[in-house]
Amino acid sequence: MHSPFAASVRLAAFLLWTLLVVPPYAVLLAAGRIQTCHRLARRYWRGTAWIVGFDIVVRGTMSTDHPVLFVSNHASYLDIIVLGGLLDAAFVAKKEVRQWPGIGVLAKLGRTVFVDRRPRKSLEQRDEMMARLGKTGESMILFPEGTSNDGNRVLPFKSALLSVAETIRVEGRPLSVQPLSLAYTRLDGIPVGNGWRAFYAWYGDMTLVPHLWAFLGLGTTTVEVDFHPVVTLEQFGSRKALADHCHDVIARGVVLANAGRVPPAVAAEPAAVA
Repeated sequence: MHSPFAASVRLAAFLLWTLLVVPPYAVLLAAGRIQTCHRLARRYWRGTAWIVGFDIVVRGTMSTDHPVLFVSNHASYLDIIVLGGLLDAAFVAKKEVRQWPGIGVLAKLGRTVFVDRRPRKSLEQRDEMMARLGKTGESMILFPEGTSNDGNRVLPFKSALLSVAETIRVEGRPLSVQPLSLAYTRLDGIPVGNGWRAFYAWYGDMTLVPHLWAFLGLGTTTVEVDFHPVVTLEQFGSRKALADHCHDVIARGVVLANAGRVPPAVAAEPAAVA
């Protein structure tokens, strides 16, 4: 099922597309044209999604609030291609991504917030995210699992990464938080089973280049993205309760999508506050 020819063509097209877009993007970024950069970035990721063979299916309603903290599960670096083309928002990534060949450069140009996941660094992480959300009004995309996984499940969320929701207020209202679930569900129309999902998930001791080469040689992949109802921390009373709610909603969406069942709208029920 893997085609070295398809992988070669896609890799060449991706490199050419990147070389065409990155220079003008860098110039616009240096000139402070942030909104124009956002629009160009979305076009870049949409073009990249087309090159690599993604057919993206979107369900639910994306929040029109501004700014928004989008909270998603995380299978691999491929998630960035999908969400980068859908959302006008910057990513939050672990600091190690800064050093990744190629991807690190793209992440820096995309104004990614790099965070140190160690608990003692949580205040610095919060302050950096607050600066983006509160001062510039820039929406952000957060992966609260703290790492990628095998794509078959959703790992527990680290509530510390949602600490900005405790302090940010936008024109007197609490920060909007929108959970979304992302799943790689079909390859050339055939359901992706647990074994094939490793072509899209990147975890453990996998290395980047072989994984990317294997993925690029596949056919057309259906990616399902479900936007769930917007919530705020005030509905739940604590960031831990908010994190638990987002985890449960997203995990259910991933399970249903992987099983080939359309996830229904999920109501945001406030947790009991002691």
